[in-house]
Amino acid sequence: MARGPLPFDPIERATELWSERIGPPETMAAVTSLMRVHQIVLAAVEPALRPLGLTFARYEALVLLSFSRRGSLPMRVMGERLQLHPTSVTNIVDRLEADDLVQRAPHPTDGRTTLVAITETGRGKLELATKAVTDVDFGLVGLTVAQQRELTRLLTHVRGAAGDFG
Repeated sequence: MARGPLPFDPIERATELWSERIGPPETMAAVTSLMRVHQIVLAAVEPALRPLGLTFARYEALVLLSFSRRGSLPMRVMGERLQLHPTSVTNIVDRLEADDLVQRAPHPTDGRTTLVAITETGRGKLELATKAVTDVDFGLVGLTVAQQRELTRLLTHVRGAAGDFG
């Protein structure tokens, strides 16, 4: 159900109430704002990708494969780089393979490893998808390039402090 903008900022109001009733509101306000921006970004990106039969997770997998030197990676490495559970990677690869966007192949030297390679069809779909998400600025509107860099820098600090990378 589509609706227009609220006549007030609900996070600002929650911040005031939190401060009055619970205590310092800064962390709550930052996290609530981050979660709301996540919803806004997905609301822009998912419809941009849907006509192409992609979700953002599948798009990320295609990007990852296209960035690899050979256009292929072991499934385990895909999971590590995308920071996903092996079951999620399998589901993503299953869908991409069903659409002929990737193909599985045995690793040439490790019989226990399956490689996933992006296909030419996958590269073409990736090009269309990248145009679709960049046309909507990935849903991240209202920031200058400098502000986008600052946001990335700040979020990198949070990710690093949480042990997201070494």
